[in-house]
Amino acid sequence: MLWMITDNDLYLVNVSDLNQYLYCPRRLYYLMFYQTQGLNYYLADGRSKHKNQSRRGGWYREIYLKSEKMHMHGKIDIIEGKADMIPIERKHGDSYFDNDEIQLAAYCMLLEDYLEEPVRLGYIYLFGTNERYAITITGWHREKVIETVEKIRNMSLDSIPDFTDNPKKCTKCSTSQYCLPVESKLLESV
Repeated sequence: MLWMITDNDLYLVNVSDLNQYLYCPRRLYYLMFYQTQGLNYYLADGRSKHKNQSRRGGWYREIYLKSEKMHMHGKIDIIEGKADMIPIERKHGDSYFDNDEIQLAAYCMLLEDYLEEPVRLGYIYLFGTNERYAITITGWHREKVIETVEKIRNMSLDSIPDFTDNPKKCTKCSTSQYCLPVESKLLESV
C-alpha cells in the first residue's frame, strides 16, 4: 500500500515511536533528531521476517491510518476479520513487553477512530514462538498511549533524555553506536 506523508503528518506521532520511546526515550531522541537508525542483527532479522510473512485469507496487510484528533499515524501490520476487525502486531522475539502492548493499543485506537466503533482487542504475534496472544485493551493502555504521545510531541533537540534504567537494552539497540552509553556514562562521571 502506498501513501504520502503530508506536512500535517509531521505533527503526528508515528505509533511505532511509542514503542521506541517506552523502550528508551534516548533511543527515540537519536532516531528523531539525528536519523541514526543503525542496522544490527535484531533489526535486520525483524525486517526479514516481516517481509517474508505467510499469507492467508481474511487478512488486510499493512493498513496506514492517521488521526489528527489523537495526534497519531501508523501502519498496522495486519488486520484480521471482516465484521470485527482486530489489529495484529508482529514482533521478532519470543516474548512481549508493556511497550509492545501500548503500541498495539495505539493501533486499536487508530482503527477505532477510523471505524467509529470500539476496538477492544488486538493480538501480538511472536515470530520466535509462532504464537499469538490476545490483548484486551484497557483504560490503562489508552491512558499510557495518550501520555506517551504527549511526551514524544514535547521532545526537543535541546533536551536529551536520560539513559535507560536497564543497560541490557543497550546491547540490542540499533542506536547504541551513536548514543555511546558506556562511553557517555564514563565521561559524565569525570
